Amino acid sequence: MSGGIDSTVTALMLHDEGYEVIGITMKTWDYASAGASKKETGCCNLDSFNDARMAAVQHGFAHFVLDIREEFGDFVIENFVDEYLAGRTPNPCVLCNTHIKWRALLKRADAMDCEFIATGHYGQIRQHTNGRWTVAKGIDETKDQSYVLWGLQQDLLARTLLPLGPYRKTEIRQMALDYGYPELAKKAESYEICFVPDNDYRGFLKRRVDGLEERVAGGNFVDKNGKILGKHKGYPFYTIGQRKGLDVTFGKPVYVTGIQPETNTVVLGDEADLDQFEMMVGKVNLMKYDTLTPGMEAITKIRYKDGGTLSNLYPEGDKVRVRFYEKAKSIAPGQSAVFYEGDEVIGGGIIQRAVPGI
Repeated sequence: MSGGIDSTVTALMLHDEGYEVIGITMKTWDYASAGASKKETGCCNLDSFNDARMAAVQHGFAHFVLDIREEFGDFVIENFVDEYLAGRTPNPCVLCNTHIKWRALLKRADAMDCEFIATGHYGQIRQHTNGRWTVAKGIDETKDQSYVLWGLQQDLLARTLLPLGPYRKTEIRQMALDYGYPELAKKAESYEICFVPDNDYRGFLKRRVDGLEERVAGGNFVDKNGKILGKHKGYPFYTIGQRKGLDVTFGKPVYVTGIQPETNTVVLGDEADLDQFEMMVGKVNLMKYDTLTPGMEAITKIRYKDGGTLSNLYPEGDKVRVRFYEKAKSIAPGQSAVFYEGDEVIGGGIIQRAVPGI
């Protein structure tokens, strides 16, 4: 329970359905030291903790705060920093869901003899005739969060409830009103990274890594032929597909098309240079099937708001080669690739590299 509308309504729905509910709020980050303890938006601040506890007390079920700051920092935040320093663009929410929140929640559930864990994510859990569990999209595709759940393994899926999947956000807001929480129904939502309270990841990296700005400043912007176009502020501060904030003028729009950390080089090009038809995906987790049939069709999403592109999947050892039927734009190593069959997740992984289009 983060204190937000989705997790609160989830808990109250299950409570009304007769489940014995125990609310758990996870403290993942020292928000006071980040200057964000009074943040108005977002979850996981002190006010949100109090909101979660109040809802539990008012409806007569237990509530606990689980301190996972050390585990979260060691794993999620260090990975976030390391990925940017390697020239990639990480998705810490996926990593946190996969390796921290679900595992930590399941461990606490076992300690309390709970059968299931539940969250306020918009998605659906299904079990197939082959016995395997998968995540399906939520009914409200504008809120669907199946993309960030691709890393959940079978033992986690088997014990997960996602009550909000069959509902639209408007219905959940009405439920909050019906439960007597008008303030919650109007509460603003946050899409920022929880440990980057000002949504400035560049500033976070500078504060986190001593001397980073001095170490990486003054690298070259180059074109795809290696011609020097100017100086940049340091390769970790740029992402594939970025157009704004380059602080250089070329008389036409230019985009970041490549990042070369070993030489502190950022490659710029035209929008067409972002088109790619093939990529390699590693750290794969399969849900719906235990193996992939070479060449099987899937809709592959390469970012959260991506509508998806028809593709063929080719397993190669512990990796998957993805070939798109149509060009995909701004494939960023470090981001998640998620494979869908209809509305169900086949599996997903981390993008390792892309093959440019012709």
